[in-house]
Amino acid sequence: MSTTTGVQALVRRTHEERVLTALRAEGALSRAELAQRVGLSRTTLSEITATLLQRGAIVVVDTDAARRRGSGRPAERLALDPASGQYLGVDFGHRRVRVAVADASHEIVASGVQRYDDETGWSTRIGLAFDLVDRLGDEHGLHFGALQAIGIGVPGPYTGVRGETVPRIPWTRHTAPDGVDHAFAGRFHAPVVADNNTRLAALAEAVSRPDAVRDLVYVRLSDGVGGGLVVTGRLVTGSRGFAGELGHVTADPAGVECRCGKRGCLETVASVPAILATCRGRGVEADSLDDLAAAVAKGDPVVDAVLREVGTTLGRVLGAAAMTLDPDEVVIGGEVAHVAPVIVEQAAATLRYELYSIPVDGHCVVRAGRLHDSDGAFGALAAVFHQSPLLAGYPEPESTGESATRRSAQ
Repeated sequence: MSTTTGVQALVRRTHEERVLTALRAEGALSRAELAQRVGLSRTTLSEITATLLQRGAIVVVDTDAARRRGSGRPAERLALDPASGQYLGVDFGHRRVRVAVADASHEIVASGVQRYDDETGWSTRIGLAFDLVDRLGDEHGLHFGALQAIGIGVPGPYTGVRGETVPRIPWTRHTAPDGVDHAFAGRFHAPVVADNNTRLAALAEAVSRPDAVRDLVYVRLSDGVGGGLVVTGRLVTGSRGFAGELGHVTADPAGVECRCGKRGCLETVASVPAILATCRGRGVEADSLDDLAAAVAKGDPVVDAVLREVGTTLGRVLGAAAMTLDPDEVVIGGEVAHVAPVIVEQAAATLRYELYSIPVDGHCVVRAGRLHDSDGAFGALAAVFHQSPLLAGYPEPESTGESATRRSAQ
């Protein structure tokens, strides 16, 4: 994409956002009223509204005949189409896929989750995701014929975000032969941005407050453990897509074998399955997060000891990352961070010890994630919204036609 084209696209998106924001705040408006509110010329506004009407983001609801003065021709009034899903965020975890749908004003209008086994192949995972999207459409009265963009998060390192690469996940048995991104682009005929799901979760956490965090280290404790880095206001991917893969930093060289083939990765200690397995190994019946929450609520000393050990190990890994990057915030995401807050407390204490020798005026903030286990899907939406400075320089989602043209020429 040329610089000129990129600037034009940014200006067009900005104009569209202003129009959609006005319609969201005030309801149905005529083109003349819109032009007055958003400060665009009638010619520019006509082009913007024509595009939004064509995409199905807005609809003609009526005319201003009932309140119009004079004998002129009644003007159409435009409004957001409440039944049109405009953006789709998809987060594929090791054992579940989560989908979030946003309307033209970026309001989340539907979300849901579908679980599957860790050994489920990618073709089945994609099919289940499609079924979930259809089910959400039926339940909420939505249609997806005018999707503007799709953001997809996948587990493990992902080496590209332009919709051209297949997830290269060395510790997952099944990969998508034609690419997860291509499958969604082919089904919905919309531009796709795909990236590591936990990195997208980091983005969601960084932009979840009015003043976006410029330097952030994020780790998510879920079925697996992953991470993401925001450095000087940029979401970092790395040269091969491995940036922020904290789950596969060695935490215990003599530990158990990890799905990646190494021993003692942080994932073998701090993932939800690993925590539950350790609790069971010490005589506590803990087969689910609900069981863990119940044990925490009644103050089970064995569970408390396990969680503090996990927090200490996690804090050492995060301490190394914080020593290297000097972030403003360290965020621990995933449901277990809310079910067992002692993990966050212990990790914070350990990290403070690791950074004790650094002479600074303030302290690095360590907190639980704000967005719980939906963060990857919301981060995928943030990636396609392109409304954050964190995404300056982040590749544009490419249209299905553009991608297909390039592939046929190769």
